[in-house]
Amino acid sequence: MTSSAAGASASDAIAYLRTPEAIRERCEHLFALCQRGQLESFTCDLAQLRRSVDLVLGVTRDRYPDLDIPLHSRWRHFNVGDRDRLAGLERELAGNDAITIAKAEIDLVVTSVLLDAGAGATWRYIEADTGHMWSRSEGLAVASFHAFCQGTFSGNPDYPWQADASTLSALTADELATGFQVTENNPLVGLSGRLDLMHRLGATLAQQWPQAELTARPGNILDDLRDRATADTVTAATVLAVVLQRFGSIWPGRATIAGVNLGDVWPHPALPNDGFVPFHKLSQWLTYSLVEPLAKAGIRVTDLDALTGLAEYRNGGLFVDTGALVPRRADILTQAFPPGDPVIVEWRSLTIALLDRVAEQVRQRLQLTAAELPLAKVLEGGTWHAGRQIAATLRPTGVPPIQLESDGTVF
Repeated sequence: MTSSAAGASASDAIAYLRTPEAIRERCEHLFALCQRGQLESFTCDLAQLRRSVDLVLGVTRDRYPDLDIPLHSRWRHFNVGDRDRLAGLERELAGNDAITIAKAEIDLVVTSVLLDAGAGATWRYIEADTGHMWSRSEGLAVASFHAFCQGTFSGNPDYPWQADASTLSALTADELATGFQVTENNPLVGLSGRLDLMHRLGATLAQQWPQAELTARPGNILDDLRDRATADTVTAATVLAVVLQRFGSIWPGRATIAGVNLGDVWPHPALPNDGFVPFHKLSQWLTYSLVEPLAKAGIRVTDLDALTGLAEYRNGGLFVDTGALVPRRADILTQAFPPGDPVIVEWRSLTIALLDRVAEQVRQRLQLTAAELPLAKVLEGGTWHAGRQIAATLRPTGVPPIQLESDGTVF
């Protein structure tokens, strides 16, 4: 193979692994093996999938009795506790044009999503002006929201509502720990990994928009998406591609092809060709979360169902706890595994495949179409909260059934 052909092949492989089609195809491959009993770590009992669907439907009807379900996104967490924190931010940004406001909101949601990996079972955040205590993903959302609004990520003292390359690159462990109220008695899982992610984000922004560090911001991807929009619309797959292109290099040293960091992509010995299964959990979570700020800028995101469900422990825990996924060894439920372990790669892959099937059955039971109830609304209704609910019922601390060694950058 010539060097140019090898380069083209590597480029094609990287482009493919950044698509939602690749996520589904690779996960479906492992799911087919699971159905035939050919995976090392899990078997599946699809007769138990009805239990998962029943739980999801019950949670959905409790949370949204009129079935007016919003998209699954980071924005839901910012207003946890029925407090409209976003209204305060909108008042601060009032008077700016729509593009400026949208870029500020993209800066907020990018930093918040990237800081959103699992917090652990013991970490808590106490909101200063309400005294309310929040934990897990909601606590991380509230903490990151207040840190953003207080200018933690901004180098402009007159404009705190941004995240710029210079400030992100210089963020200290003490500053991040203070913003998230981390102490010896209130530890946050993966704090150093989160700090490293912010530093990498700053370096990536400075490299891609070198004209001025204070204007090198995550919100600049709005310009990319406006350029790619047709009749003020852009597909969800295009948004994901831009997110992975612009921010893909921030992920710490994992699998690479031709020196390109693949991000949330992991090998599995049962996969053919390159052997990789992509998940892009945080990048897809971010893509879902960009829909609303993009709408404020006049850009409508279409084809949301091209994206997949999110391969994380609440969705995955739902299927283990309801018996749809059955671990083949006792140690899978007793020891912790790093994200690259085949146990976790299988669990996440099977979760994505089963989320599609749950969505289909939920729609059938509610007599709704995919257009009326896209996967993103099933997740919100939905699977994420059902996974959390059954975990809290079965285990006092609400931990997932399978333990993860998190570095703060994956889940």
